[in-house]
Amino acid sequence: MSRPDPVAALVRASIRGSLRKHLGGVWVRGTWPPGGAVLAPNHGSWWDGYVLRELAWVVGADFRVTMTARQLSRFPFLRRLGALGAGEVRPAARAAEAGAWVVIFPEGTLQPPGRVAPLQPGAAWVARASGVPLVPVALRVVLRGRQFPEAYVRFGPPVEEADLRGALAHELAALDADLSAVDPERPLGGYLRILRGRESDQERLDLPSRLLVRLSGDR
Repeated sequence: MSRPDPVAALVRASIRGSLRKHLGGVWVRGTWPPGGAVLAPNHGSWWDGYVLRELAWVVGADFRVTMTARQLSRFPFLRRLGALGAGEVRPAARAAEAGAWVVIFPEGTLQPPGRVAPLQPGAAWVARASGVPLVPVALRVVLRGRQFPEAYVRFGPPVEEADLRGALAHELAALDADLSAVDPERPLGGYLRILRGRESDQERLDLPSRLLVRLSGDR
């Protein structure tokens, strides 16, 4: 039996605490893979890797995520929670074959909102080499009608390499349409909340406000 890793436990607590402190919640739609897969998300936010890491913890999935050499040199302790260098495609393929989710951002770097950037081949290569599904994932971390940003994840069905960019654009367009169609103060229908996050001041003050209205007779 392996001994607990106190550094990994500390990093895990830090990541989960950061999500709960700075986001209003995380919501997911679609069917996530039950076993090994390459997840190919768009990359528009600093939070993206943390959000998918949280989802993996919630559903009990083994997890890997590729990072640039510069990022790993700054945060080498993230290897204890599944981080790999962007060039470590063979270890990534072995992990996927063994049943892990391997997150590879095929756009390569953070991108502004808009169309999907040209994709790098790494995600498709790892999926092909390991024989696991290649899954497009749309991600948005947005400030809506509450005080703190909210994270939304939308899983698409597995695709072939040639179809990845179109499928990713389709899932992003669907997620953006969902966000634009709903009152910003209300949750999106069809999305499962997997992390409650931090309440905004208006939520925390809702009960005292109702009591003051009742006592003052201002309604």
